[in-house]
This record gives sequence, structure tokens and C-alpha cells, in this order.
Amino acid sequence: MTPQERAERSAAAMWENDAASQWLGMTLDAVAPGGATLSFTVAPHHLNGHGICHGGYIFTLADSAFAFACNSYNQVTVAQENQITYLAPGRPGERLTAVASETARNGRSGVYDITVTGADGRKVALFRGLSRTIRGQHFEEET
Repeated sequence: MTPQERAERSAAAMWENDAASQWLGMTLDAVAPGGATLSFTVAPHHLNGHGICHGGYIFTLADSAFAFACNSYNQVTVAQENQITYLAPGRPGERLTAVASETARNGRSGVYDITVTGADGRKVALFRGLSRTIRGQHFEEET
């Protein structure tokens, strides 16, 4: 099995059970070893009292991209620590995209950087996720 096939199979297994990302209207646009891209369109139920996308939804989008990136090796991996910096608002009706890339992976620990952009390409948020691999696989495979 190639690393890309492993990433795709891991993502399919995770997506099948990821009710939260699906309920929020996210799509899994791409996955690769150590990387993932997810997006969603800012709907009225995503807006806060200022009429812009609630930061919690932007965080969730970035966190979901992080999850698919760090789980792309068919090893169950969870978040250990996350940090986000908001740079610009997400606007009503706009498609937000989160692109996750692996910065470092050593043993059971990983570091992932996620950039959330708006439809016009502007940076909406920068997110860093620290991961920890735990016991288990997403699908049966010899290790």
C-alpha cells in the first residue's frame, strides 16, 4: 500500500464516523500523508452577534483539518494542544478553507500548521496543533 493510499483509507474511515464535521457542513477536499484540506461555507447558523463567522467554527474547521492530517498514517492520533490566531473575519456566504501540513513528526508526537483562508485567499486564521499517537488503527493493516 502506498502512503497516499494509506492516507485516503484512513481519511475514509475517519470521515465515516465524523458526525461533527459533517453536521457543520464541512467537506474533506484532499488528504495526503501528513496533510489535509477541509472547507465549509459560512451559513447563517455559523454567525456570531457581530454578523461574522463565530471563531469557534473557524477553530473547528482548522481542528478537523489537523485531525485528518495527523491521522493519515493509519495510527489513531489525538490532539495534545492547539493554538489559533484570528487574522480576519469569515464572512457570511463565504467558503473558508483549512489547509493542514505536517511540520514535524517524531515518535508519538507531531506538529501541524493549519492556515484558514477566505474565498479571496486572505488569511483568516493560523492554527498550530500538537498531536499524540495512541493505540489503534483506523483500518486493519500489518504494522
